[in-house]
Amino acid sequence: MRQREHTYELTVRWTGDRGTGTSGYREFGREHDVLAEGKPALAGSADPFFHGDADRWNPEELLLAALAQCHMLSYLAQCSSNGVVVTGYTDEPVGTMTETLGVGEFTSVLLRPVVTVADADSVERARALHEPAHEACFIARSVNFPVRHEARIEVAG
Repeated sequence: MRQREHTYELTVRWTGDRGTGTSGYREFGREHDVLAEGKPALAGSADPFFHGDADRWNPEELLLAALAQCHMLSYLAQCSSNGVVVTGYTDEPVGTMTETLGVGEFTSVLLRPVVTVADADSVERARALHEPAHEACFIARSVNFPVRHEARIEVAG
């Protein structure tokens, strides 16, 4: 089996210096930009609970988004390879982070995709393909907490 490596690079630039740097925990902003060549900047911050800006993406949301995107892309590939025509896909995932004495970690993520298929005869195949999609998802394979999925399959029309 041939092994390949993929390298990803980006820049995270802190923009939250309010003139006094990190002179106090409440004295600095959590704002930052996530930059990658040729792509628009992603405005980031901390979760508002941790003194962040609610109008910007926080790392916890980005992790949840990465898991949902990865599952969707793996799932669509599985469907394409197995003759299931998907005409719509929406997910509203939920992630749980547990914090103890100021240190937190994700303890679970639940993906809740709603998949629309073109043909009623493919509903059961569409449902079954979520498991191999999960097994193929690079991001889900990289985290140390359970990522579950509760899919709903609908038929177009």
